[in-house]
Amino acid sequence: MKLATWNVNGIRACVRKGFLDFFHEIDADFFAVQETKLQAGQIELDLEGYYQYWNYAERKGYSGTAIFTKHEPLHVSYGFQDGEIEPEGRIITLEYPAFYLVNVYTPNSKRDLTRLEERLEWENKMFHYLQELDTKKPVIYCGDLNVAHQEIDVRNDKTNHGNSGFTREERDKMTRILNNGFIDTLRFFYPDRDDIFTWWSYMKTIRERNIGWRIDYIIVSSALEKCLESMEVHGDILGSDHCPVSLELDLSKQEINI
Repeated sequence: MKLATWNVNGIRACVRKGFLDFFHEIDADFFAVQETKLQAGQIELDLEGYYQYWNYAERKGYSGTAIFTKHEPLHVSYGFQDGEIEPEGRIITLEYPAFYLVNVYTPNSKRDLTRLEERLEWENKMFHYLQELDTKKPVIYCGDLNVAHQEIDVRNDKTNHGNSGFTREERDKMTRILNNGFIDTLRFFYPDRDDIFTWWSYMKTIRERNIGWRIDYIIVSSALEKCLESMEVHGDILGSDHCPVSLELDLSKQEINI
């Protein structure tokens, strides 16, 4: 089973820059996207063989998530609970017989940290949401989580301590998730690599020099550890200021079926 996730920073623009080429090339069972930046009816994607699930933000041209999947889910929910009004379109959860897939675009705490308190409240809700799901069946939690967890996840970590996405408070929230039954799949395969990033500023030559942050993740319940096959960060794929991330799992190792 293959899962890909990508913050496309505007899916209409990303489509013009080659999104569909990568989409068809990777041929994922599940393809999660964040920051779609559109409303219903503003794009038609002809993705033969895929079910499409969208969560649009109320604000035009802002936020939003989607999942394209070859496998019809048992249930789809938006937000932290069924029926919740989730105005920024940041969460989609697909339920399958043996696992949940949770696609998330985590709120940014803003450059001046004016949204940090709201961000930390979000993190608390997300932690309890993942814990609740995990008591029922394994969880795959993916998306742009807007935090660089460790110093090796930021090229210039010393000058970025305390900045949005690299505050102690935000990093501690990620640590709490990983200390309570979840695995950061990239660090599972590459525990010490300090040159793997998923986001780069649009400033000139920044991406070419790989001065980036790792803020896009695929995190899984510990129950899926034996199923982990490979993890890849597709830094050569352009079209957004983020790059795609993909994970392959062999669910048969846990006698799990989609």
